[in-house]
Amino acid sequence: MSSVSSQAASAAHARTAVAAKSAFMICSRLMQSVNTVVHGKADVVRLAVVALAARGHVLFEDIPGVGKTTIARALAKSIGGVFRRIQFTSDLLPSDVVGVSVWNEETRSFEFKSGPIFANVVLADEINRAAPRTQSSLLEAMSEGRVSVDHSTYTLKQPFLVMATQNPLEHYGTYPLPESQMDRFLLRLRLGYPSRFDERRVVVRGSQHDAVEELQPVVTLEEITALQDTVHLVRVEESLLDYAERIIAETRRSPHLQLGVSPRGFQSWYRAAQARALTEGRDYCVPDDLRELVLPALAHRLALPSGSQGGYNDAHGGSRAEAERILSNILERIPIP
Repeated sequence: MSSVSSQAASAAHARTAVAAKSAFMICSRLMQSVNTVVHGKADVVRLAVVALAARGHVLFEDIPGVGKTTIARALAKSIGGVFRRIQFTSDLLPSDVVGVSVWNEETRSFEFKSGPIFANVVLADEINRAAPRTQSSLLEAMSEGRVSVDHSTYTLKQPFLVMATQNPLEHYGTYPLPESQMDRFLLRLRLGYPSRFDERRVVVRGSQHDAVEELQPVVTLEEITALQDTVHLVRVEESLLDYAERIIAETRRSPHLQLGVSPRGFQSWYRAAQARALTEGRDYCVPDDLRELVLPALAHRLALPSGSQGGYNDAHGGSRAEAERILSNILERIPIP
């Protein structure tokens, strides 16, 4: 390599390092802010920030009352963004989500009235209670950051994060999320019950005031956009990419799976690993960045053969526990680079 090329490469690495340091500080302030109101769930909060940094979306599959809404509200407050909550029900229409064109008598023309999807952080509460037609209204918004109504396209606010919830223990009055919808979620997370100590803090403090309302923005929307732009600069060595490709290939040829991880799923996992590296203060990925995200980023993208039993019923009629077990076995078989 010539001296000029070497100097250019060094300068590029230096710029990336500076951008990564700034991104780390943004992530740290954001996580610290959310953790002041979400007790004992630092790992889940970090993964939610990873999804935001990676321009992804989160599906919380857990029982009611463990803090899913609190995390969404706290994130919106901490970035100074607009928060909207959509309660999904069986009679919810697509227009209730994206908006509708209404006739204006004064101008003698149709005007678009935006729906609650036009926010920085959208909580899609109990998303599996809505009919498939309404669920599908989120696809374009989650994939492309825009919606189409009456032959017109409208761009959503940026940054844009959907945090959806569903209760895996309820079946009556629910509609399973289709594969295309599940594939739009970067991560599927669980909070679980808090520890005895953390639960006591929540019970005592929660009866006195709403701590989320007291939060102040710790980062700006422009800083979040800069953070998202930095993610792709994180370096991933060829040996690590080969390792990830082997894991993806194993899901596609496994006799225990009807459908493996899609290219979109692989890309999402890769981008999430880069974002996780930034939350750790690095401008390069290590194996743990990929390994920690295997289950939350890939398990919900797998289709098990019909009739699989056990664990939480997932969107494919199989089981969440079984999909995670298969992925864990694949991880054990493939050597870490």
